[in-house]
Amino acid sequence: MPKIHVCSLSKLEEAARTTGAKSLVTLINVNTPVETPDTIARERHLFVGLSDITQALDGHVLPETAHVAQLLDFVQAWNRREPLLIHCYAGVSRSTAAAYISYCALHPQACERETAQRLRQLSPTATPNARLIELADAHLQRDGRMIAAIAEIGRGEDCFEGVPFAFEVAA
Repeated sequence: MPKIHVCSLSKLEEAARTTGAKSLVTLINVNTPVETPDTIARERHLFVGLSDITQALDGHVLPETAHVAQLLDFVQAWNRREPLLIHCYAGVSRSTAAAYISYCALHPQACERETAQRLRQLSPTATPNARLIELADAHLQRDGRMIAAIAEIGRGEDCFEGVPFAFEVAA
């Protein structure tokens, strides 16, 4: 069964190598340099430049609908034969939001609450970016269910860096 893997920037090279991922999503501040791992073709690497914020802040890029649309277009084009790897700086907020959003998009009938609870089981440190969840909920027409589900699992455990994890997805 294909998987969506999540990790931090510091674990990117190792995760790309050990998971066999052939597609990569980077959600990180605009000026943060990120090299595409040798095991992933450049055209299969989506770079989404945005800050880990929920309200506008000078000098930062607030997540917007266009960022979510970019992510969803990329994920929908993913062949699901090889793993997909998603990372942000710490592997805690933007990447966990993107993994949750991706799973919901690929499984339109899935219960948002059960999916969020599964996320919490897989990653006790996951604290999905609320702004990305809100935008995706609207884009996917989930009527606030994604927002409520993520609010219900609450903030994850404090950490400097999340532990890598993976969501299984339907082929």
